[in-house]
Amino acid sequence: MRLPIVILIVIIAYSSMFVAPAWSQSTSADAQQGTASGAGMGAAAGAATILYFPFKAAFAIGGGIVGGLAYVFSGFSESTAKNIWVPSVYGTYVITPEHLSGDRPVRFLGVAAENEGMAPAPGPINEPAQ
Repeated sequence: MRLPIVILIVIIAYSSMFVAPAWSQSTSADAQQGTASGAGMGAAAGAATILYFPFKAAFAIGGGIVGGLAYVFSGFSESTAKNIWVPSVYGTYVITPEHLSGDRPVRFLGVAAENEGMAPAPGPINEPAQ
């Protein structure tokens, strides 16, 4: 009798870790907040997340396990494991209205931070001493 309640509490606690950061982000869709269109996009995003999240979570868990096995069987090669972990664990977990409107891409396969097109910050300019 207690097991279903415990499972429900664990699922709610686990999913709230992903939903809260998505709600706290400020975006251009804030202008639509409080309108019928904004409510519809929010409802559609919630429904899409309910359908999408289990597949992404299962993929991430499977990738974590396979990456761990690859780490061990490759002689503790971290780069081998990261080649599996990064695409499987990173990526989009929660669908937001920005994803549905096309303002942000949905990334089922994750991309490492250095590959997302972030240019390195320019270094200091060394001027010769006079």
